[in-house]
Amino acid sequence: MTLVEEYLQIRKYSEKVCEPLQTEDYVVQPVVDVSPPKWHLGHTTWFFETFILKPFSVNYQLYNDDYNFVFNSYYETVGNRVIRTDRGNLSRPSVNEIYQYRAYVDEAMVSFLSTTLNDEVKELLVLGFNHEQQHQELLLTDIKYILGNNLLFPVYVKDKKEVLAIENESGWIDIPAGIYEIGYQGTGFSFDNELNRHKVYLQGFAISKALVSNADFLEFVHAGGYEDFNYWHSEGWDWVKNNQVNSPMYWHLIDGERFNYTLGGLLPIDPKAPVSHISFYEAYAYASWKGMRLPTEFEWEVAAKNFNWGERWEWTESAYLPYPGFSKAPGAIGEYNGKFMVNQKVLRGASIATPQNHSRITYRNFFHPHLRWQYTGIRLVK
Repeated sequence: MTLVEEYLQIRKYSEKVCEPLQTEDYVVQPVVDVSPPKWHLGHTTWFFETFILKPFSVNYQLYNDDYNFVFNSYYETVGNRVIRTDRGNLSRPSVNEIYQYRAYVDEAMVSFLSTTLNDEVKELLVLGFNHEQQHQELLLTDIKYILGNNLLFPVYVKDKKEVLAIENESGWIDIPAGIYEIGYQGTGFSFDNELNRHKVYLQGFAISKALVSNADFLEFVHAGGYEDFNYWHSEGWDWVKNNQVNSPMYWHLIDGERFNYTLGGLLPIDPKAPVSHISFYEAYAYASWKGMRLPTEFEWEVAAKNFNWGERWEWTESAYLPYPGFSKAPGAIGEYNGKFMVNQKVLRGASIATPQNHSRITYRNFFHPHLRWQYTGIRLVK
């Protein structure tokens, strides 16, 4: 596949994710962590314009001088921006204008990619591909949050599956104590937070072959897990009480029956499906209730070749910290990961929302422990 073909394939997929939406769906921002879909479409376009076309394409004309302010996410190096909480307040630019912006930049990119590219541009281009794929996952999960918090529970796509394959495996995988190597190794793409590869010592442990299912987690709910402080971190217990949390996100108790909002609409809970939309606090509490724990990210990486993964982002016990020898790139690109390495937990794996060819065993996702709008799940260790 040529660079032009790969570029267009990735760009078209972002728009395919948005095809089922009504115009009004593009603008909504229910909470600070969810961005309006039209902002994602504009921001990923701004990334290619700002980091590739503007510095490297001769005589390129910016589409709109205001868009750097509108679509810059967190790059202090690049200039001022609309604060995250205000993204949903921007009725303009319109959805149509943003699609016109995408078409303008795509045309310029296709023309530019037909020229001879140096290694720096190629590296930025691949980063741009992976950046847009990250936003494709965010797009889908943000859309689910937008629709899932509409009291009419609208369907995104009828029969949309949120499980790739129901786990039939059970039991445990024993990993012996020893020294193991962690981190990305190879000549392909990786994010800077996957480097440098380094050695860690692990005590022996056993990790579950299967993710915790809805039926498993329902036992925790029925056993009063959300009412017993003994299973929770102090901060997690405060979160439960302050937010009146009593089940995973998107679970609803209607006339004594439990339902789950999915991209396919409001459906009875599938007991065999892996539990999803769980905060780190809930994952920890469930593991504590079971008399077990969550894996560290290093345990997960070492063991992952022995089990199926990719249904849910799996919470780990590890804080999001730099690996030995980690260094930030100069300029705006150096803001991509390093400055977020505080007060967050690492998740490993992938989810049903992760685009194809965008998952690696060394991939380090990270979120604050209270967040659960992503497809997060639980794998136990003992």
